[in-house]
Amino acid sequence: MNATNCIFCKIIADEVPAVKVYENEHILAFLDITPINPGHTLIIPKEHHENMFELPEALTLEMMRAVKKISHGIKDGLSEPGMNIIMNNGVAAGQTVFHAHIHLIPRKNGDGHAMWKGGKYSEGEAEKVARAIIAALEVETEKVPLKETSAGRRAEGSESPAGLYASLF
Repeated sequence: MNATNCIFCKIIADEVPAVKVYENEHILAFLDITPINPGHTLIIPKEHHENMFELPEALTLEMMRAVKKISHGIKDGLSEPGMNIIMNNGVAAGQTVFHAHIHLIPRKNGDGHAMWKGGKYSEGEAEKVARAIIAALEVETEKVPLKETSAGRRAEGSESPAGLYASLF
């Protein structure tokens, strides 16, 4: 799907109506037309990107700032004790509108919406999975130059993923 036939792009362009709750230069938030609970809100970037994997980092940060702000508005405005913050990325994860979006779903005890049931790792599986993720993070880290301090050490926040997690193995 491209921006010309994207329902969210049409909402941004005011070609399709939506009940908007927040808007700034980069972000739009509106009530979901098929809410899980009242107040179920979608936060979208105004720029068309299919999912989290395509979002530029700066826009991802803008979305998360909006999540923080709007989630407080929902919680305080509707007096809801809990909230699910969810982003489905890809068909396998349940994404049905291919414009990046985050769901803010107000929750209360006994609302009838159960969460998925977790499983267990088999012997050695967790470590194998962690190593695969760490290896991929190292490849990603190599794409971005590391920050150096005046003492020649890595700047805080730029640690090697393997170094951060070496104690796991």
